[in-house]
Amino acid sequence: MFTGIIEEIGELVSIEKEQSNIHFTVKADMSSELKVDQSLAHNGCCLTVVSKDDNQYTVTAIQETLDKTNLEDWELGSQLNLERCMKADGRFDGHIVQGHVDCIAECVGVEDLNGSWKFSFIYEAAHRTVEKGSVTINGTSLTVVDSAENSFSVCIIPYTYKHTNFHELRAGSIVNIEFDIFGKYIQRYLNQIR
Repeated sequence: MFTGIIEEIGELVSIEKEQSNIHFTVKADMSSELKVDQSLAHNGCCLTVVSKDDNQYTVTAIQETLDKTNLEDWELGSQLNLERCMKADGRFDGHIVQGHVDCIAECVGVEDLNGSWKFSFIYEAAHRTVEKGSVTINGTSLTVVDSAENSFSVCIIPYTYKHTNFHELRAGSIVNIEFDIFGKYIQRYLNQIR
């Protein structure tokens, strides 16, 4: 389980295809602290560390993961939001994040609000955001504004803008979305009783 609070931005330094799988090697300061078989969120997608050294590590994505995320769009030099699993004795600063990407979304606008930024997104999925509810974008826990069917916006403070890959997003950027787990369960329940 994750919280959506990004620990570090890692740099993608190698991409290797093996049959239908892709091995991604990431350079990150936290590499020396990782261990093989550890789960780590990359732009909100939970991947398992399969090898490592002191300054980089490798994870593998299978076809199912590639089909539901923006991982196939990653290029050498891509900046990735990284978060290790939450410690049992840690603070819960974000919201419950599973690292299971529900869908991708397209950024359709970035508005400079003179000290903060408003990012707007569209997506195709059965889920819906909730006004002032939580959503995870590229692994970052955020509060929804302007929730509508298949679209929503979020506002970003300067710290988040600088310490995540939001500073690289533009209109047309594709991001990973994980909808709030409570909202998904409520929606599923309501669909069953109809």
